[in-house]
This record gives sequence, C-alpha cells and structure tokens, in this order.
Amino acid sequence: MKIAICVMGSRGDVQPLVALGKGLQAEGHAVILATHQEFQPMVRQAGLWFHLLRGLDPKASMEKFTGEKPKSGLKESQFVQSIRMTKLLQSAIPEIGESCLEACSGADCCISNLIPPAVASSVAEKMGIPHMYALLQPIEPTGEFPHMLVTHRTFGPRVNALSYACVSYGLWGMVRSHVNRWRRSLSLPALSWRYFPEVFSGPMPRLYGFSPSVVPKPGEWSDQAAVTGYWFLNQTAGWSPPKPLVDFLEAGPPPIAIGFGSMVVSSADNITELCIEALSKANQRGILLTGWGGLHSGQLPGHVFAIESAPHEWLFPRIAAVVHHGGAGTTAAGLRAGVPTIIVPFITDQPFWGKRVYELGVGPKPIPRGKLTADRLAAAMTEAVTNQSIGQRATELGEKIRAEDGIAGAIDVIHRVMKDR
Repeated sequence: MKIAICVMGSRGDVQPLVALGKGLQAEGHAVILATHQEFQPMVRQAGLWFHLLRGLDPKASMEKFTGEKPKSGLKESQFVQSIRMTKLLQSAIPEIGESCLEACSGADCCISNLIPPAVASSVAEKMGIPHMYALLQPIEPTGEFPHMLVTHRTFGPRVNALSYACVSYGLWGMVRSHVNRWRRSLSLPALSWRYFPEVFSGPMPRLYGFSPSVVPKPGEWSDQAAVTGYWFLNQTAGWSPPKPLVDFLEAGPPPIAIGFGSMVVSSADNITELCIEALSKANQRGILLTGWGGLHSGQLPGHVFAIESAPHEWLFPRIAAVVHHGGAGTTAAGLRAGVPTIIVPFITDQPFWGKRVYELGVGPKPIPRGKLTADRLAAAMTEAVTNQSIGQRATELGEKIRAEDGIAGAIDVIHRVMKDR
C-alpha cells in the first residue's frame, strides 16, 4: 500500500509525522512525505520518499509572529495570532494543493495535518482515496477545556464547547473562498461554511499524536477520535554527541536545558542574556539550544554551554529540567524524559501545553514570553529542581509515556480504515 503524508509547519510539526511514516514503512507500506525543503534530510534519513511541499517558507513565516511586534503595539491573543498566520496561507493554497496532488499520485491513502483545512482532503476526494487528519493538539469540541487558542480563560462546559465552534468557523471562514477557488480548478464542488467544523462529527478517523496520560480523551469525543500516544522519531542512530558537550555534562551537576525551538525573536541577544542571568540567580548550570534564532551562542560564562541542537531523547534524560517554548514536540520530549518542564509560551498552542504541564504538576506555572524576566525564570528554575513533588510526578509521567506505543496505535487505526474499504 502506498501512503502519502502531507505536513507543513516547523520541525515540531513535521518530525512526529516523519516518525509515523517510518513506522508505516516498517510495516511494509511505501510512504512518501511531502514537506518543506529544509526537512528533506530528516525525511530521507528516516528512509521515506521526499516530495517538496511548495507555497510557504516555515522559518520566514515564524519570523512574522515571533520576531516582529504587532503593528498596533497591542498584545495579541492566540486567536489573533492564528488569524495573522492564516492570512499567510491564503495565497499559498494553490501551490500547497498542487504539491499535495503530486505527492498523492498513485497513493492509496492520504494523511495530513492542517495544511490548511480541506486542502489535503480535497486532493483525496479528487483521487477517490481516504483522508485522515494526524493532529498534535486536541482541536475537536469538548466541554472539559476550551479550544487551545483561548486557553488564557477558564469557562464552564457549555462555553468551552462553544469556543471550538467559534474558532473553527472563524479560521475556516478565512480560507474557505480560497480553498473553493482552487477546488474549482479540480472540478470539485464548493465546500460550505459547515465543512470544517463538521469534520469532527464525520466518519473518518482523526489521529491524535499525544499521550492519554497528558490529555485524556474527552468523554464527548466519538470513537473516530483516536488518542494514540506520542509519535517519537529516534534520532540518535548514527549520531555521536560532540566531545565539548559530553565534557560539559560530566564537569558538574546536571544542567538546565534552555531552547525555544523554531521561535525566532528580534531580541535574541537580550533573551540570551536574560537566560544566563536567570541561571546565575538560580545557581544552575545551563545548556542553550540556539535553534532557529531564539538564542545566541556568543561569549558565554563557564557555567553555560551552547549548541544549535541535540537529539532530545539523548539530551533530556541527562538534564535537571528543560525550559522551552511549549511546542507540542518539545513538550512531548521533555515529558517522556521524566524531567521537570518550564514553559515560556510564544504563540498558538503553546499556552495550552504550558497550562497542561502546570495542571499535571510536572512543572511550574508557565511564564508568557511577554512577562519573562530573569527573576521570574530563576524562581521557576529553582522550583523545578528543588520541588520534590514536581520531580516525582515528572518521573512517573515519563514512565507512563515511555510505556506507550503511539505509532503502533495510529497504524492500527489506519489499517482498520484501509481494511474496510
């Protein structure tokens, strides 16, 4: 069976889908993964066929939201940030769609994230093959918690459930006309206003790649919503840690790892100095993961080491705690390692994961990027490494996550869909 996976976004969005594709290929399926050029090495190293997903540069897009301040000067909500991101997608829909069409040529099944809504499913419709969403965040209605884009508020069950409809209709409304214009070129009928909100009551399964120990499946979700567990990609095979990194780790107590992944900030020097000051105030050693531009690696004091990146599954079990932006992938890696997590959320789903980590008792209260100071970060670091309750809960949660096999769970669902066809 040939399976096409179409995924756009940052590394945290792409890597879990690469892991899922690798698992499917190990089961004997031919897998082609369409994504951005910069992730081609990761896709090929996993043994998958690579296809270029054209239309959007993820790094340049991220700079629009984490490297720039809104023109109004006002603080943006997660929903407003998502509106700005969705506007970028509008003109890119034809190129994204054509890329998906090429990747899905001859495929028996199409799997995608939201790239944007209805693009990959339109391709599957045109080709007469099943389409399944593979998602890293809970985005279908529940009364148990509000939509991830409004997590700064706490509501009752009815308003929580209503928040999903508001967000779904709002974001779908921004791309609907653009999607339908492209669908006309495929000789497909226009999709209604109800299309995307009703995806979550439809018959096709939705795969959720997070742990039920982190977000238990809400009671209102149907059997078609499968919370499978995380999809982890082993990146340590063939990788050797640089000797300076090993020497630093062995030279003292476990350090705190700090990195903001794909977040790009205009004040990288300032935030780097802030993190170093926080480490000094908390009397901790630190490793800076410089990523796409969130931190710099200039002149550093002896208790701080910098490296662009290192496989999380290798590094995180060797540290005392991790400070990061709260992306779904980095959050998963930290929780699997069983170490306390400190989240500094920037955009979209990151406040949701920060709140979830705090509610699970495996990390201090999140510090929004706009409220980050050296004193607040130092206090969070101290709490993370000295609070025995946080440490114990993090250890226990890590054990649960490591016992799960999310990839196998997702593959079981995919096999059931294909068997029923």
